[in-house]
Amino acid sequence: MHHMSKSICLTRSTSRLFCYGTTFLLESNRIILPLKTDSERQLDRDSSWTRVRTPGESLEVYVVRLMSSVGLCCVLFLSVSVCYWVPAGCYANGKVTKSCGSMEPHHGSHSNTSHSPYHLVTNTTKFSPGDRIQVILSGTSYFEGFLLEARDAANQSSVSAVGSFTLTNSIKTQLLTCNNLQGSAVSHTSDARQTEVVVIWNAPKEAPSVVQFIVTVVAHYSVYWVKLPGPIIYQHGVTPLPPHSSTTPTTVQTTTPSVLPGPFSSEGCGQSKSCLLDPPGCDPVDPHCFFLSMTTEGPDKKSVLFELSGPAEGYVAFALSLDTWMGDDDVYMCVKDGDTVSVNAAFVTGRTDPEDQSQDSLSSVSWRIAEGVIQCKFSRLITLSDQEPHRFGLDQEYFLFLANGHAEYGEVWKHTRQPLISTHRKRITGPPEVLRGSRGPVIMKFHGALMLLAWMLTGSVGTFIASYYKPDWPNQTLFGQKVWFQIHRWLMVLTVGLTVVAFCLPFIYRGGWSKHAGVHPYLGCCVLVLALIQPIMAAFRPAPDSHRRYIFNWAHWGLGSVTEIMAVAAMFLGMRQSSLLLPLPSAMFVLIGYVGWLAFFRLLLSLHKHGYIKKPIVSDDDQQKILSGQSEPGHWEPVIKSCVLAAMALGSSGLLLALLSSIADL
Repeated sequence: MHHMSKSICLTRSTSRLFCYGTTFLLESNRIILPLKTDSERQLDRDSSWTRVRTPGESLEVYVVRLMSSVGLCCVLFLSVSVCYWVPAGCYANGKVTKSCGSMEPHHGSHSNTSHSPYHLVTNTTKFSPGDRIQVILSGTSYFEGFLLEARDAANQSSVSAVGSFTLTNSIKTQLLTCNNLQGSAVSHTSDARQTEVVVIWNAPKEAPSVVQFIVTVVAHYSVYWVKLPGPIIYQHGVTPLPPHSSTTPTTVQTTTPSVLPGPFSSEGCGQSKSCLLDPPGCDPVDPHCFFLSMTTEGPDKKSVLFELSGPAEGYVAFALSLDTWMGDDDVYMCVKDGDTVSVNAAFVTGRTDPEDQSQDSLSSVSWRIAEGVIQCKFSRLITLSDQEPHRFGLDQEYFLFLANGHAEYGEVWKHTRQPLISTHRKRITGPPEVLRGSRGPVIMKFHGALMLLAWMLTGSVGTFIASYYKPDWPNQTLFGQKVWFQIHRWLMVLTVGLTVVAFCLPFIYRGGWSKHAGVHPYLGCCVLVLALIQPIMAAFRPAPDSHRRYIFNWAHWGLGSVTEIMAVAAMFLGMRQSSLLLPLPSAMFVLIGYVGWLAFFRLLLSLHKHGYIKKPIVSDDDQQKILSGQSEPGHWEPVIKSCVLAAMALGSSGLLLALLSSIADL
């Protein structure tokens, strides 16, 4: 009964595809897609184009005419493609075999102990081996998930399922294998809301004399009832059990969290407790402040007191990690659930949702929500028993992760920002210190810095010189070539080199292609390819007096202009990447300022180049002064253009330094 978010689920059994709560059932001769009205639309293989809306959504799925098994694969491909590209999530698919025994959903909260709006009924109270008993789960309100089993009522300690089930609706329900007994439990196929489920229980040949049906029902992610007792049925001739022996819902005995009397304070950080703050020196009362403190407590120093604070958008969490990569980490979460807060310990395996959420290892739990801030406080023993292998010992050194994100019904979603990661390992029980952290991995900082250097300075100055400074310094050469050409060539070679190096860094960091970076990496690929084409094109350019030279000139100019525009677009998109999230709106304004600065000088020199800014007219008297060597007014133009070039380069450098400073502060 785990809720999986933001991924695509494809099950092999009965060729059923789940996407956004919608089930595409592929049978031998037809395709069935559920509609809003819960009716089924059946499309024969020779059907024409059909448009179907998914339940409760505006997503449209087009089903094409299928002429063969290849066509069936095409539909499957299109379905997966639509699911992938539409911003959707794959909901709970009901594959909850790991919960067969306990019937616990493992959602990080505790079972509801209030009266349940759901109940089970059967069509009989007596049975014989081999009988088929109808079992109905219904309720006065909707539910999103369930797990139904039959148990031996005479053996309350048994967690083994009895008998098997037959489905009456394979779209909304599915069979599970519990205790190596196929079909011994029933669960949901998606989180589509429903109010009734009907199944058939098949009594085994060696059935217990007394059988009870038990169900766990999930209304929402954090609202559920575990092991609701259902009707008890007896074999013919068996005396019914006394009423007081019926099963009651199991509850978890935990310490009720209390409400904090007031907000946390950063006072004592570095003196009596260790702290990690973002931004450095912030006050935990500030909704934009991320705060984590830890200090050993008690006369025997056997436990650690943690304080965690952040914006109350959904959840704030910290993790203990052996490295700077997410995965195999000990996680502690403070999750907003309506007007309350749940505090849990969990474990993360790879880049997945937190698993095995519980509060068993925590004590003295308290929380507070006020003025846009969520705060949690709890204690944990330094060394735990072997029964909790996922919990790390606090007498070791770890990197500290601090993250936040949205939550719904107590279910956490992927954090929208790169986690804050401490710059070095910290022994949790070590001496107090104020820790520093970074949200930008060093390798990604180099990626951003090199790309900005390439396209805000070397590339822009190189193209600027080629566009407007060819007539200047006519009598001067540099290494046997015209000055403008040498400066342009080496600046562009440097630009291409910086681009190649910077392009490789994200692949090294991610270990492959990033699936969540949007258009930015595609633009980066285009910029790299076009930047590499330019020097190749220049190496095979025709001679200056060739009749085909104009083709190269236009192609070189056009390709360079497109490359520069795409590079600027990639910079705008890059500042919103989670791995290098620059502060907004200041970083955006700096980049807009750079574009405006460059456009101003290009417009100025373009007007001058095409004669819209007229050159001064030389009079006869000035002509005479020039001939006599007294004055040379024509020599002022190169000086002025050199000053314009210097101003353009210095302004771009200043704006570049502002962005590099933002990257360094991450």
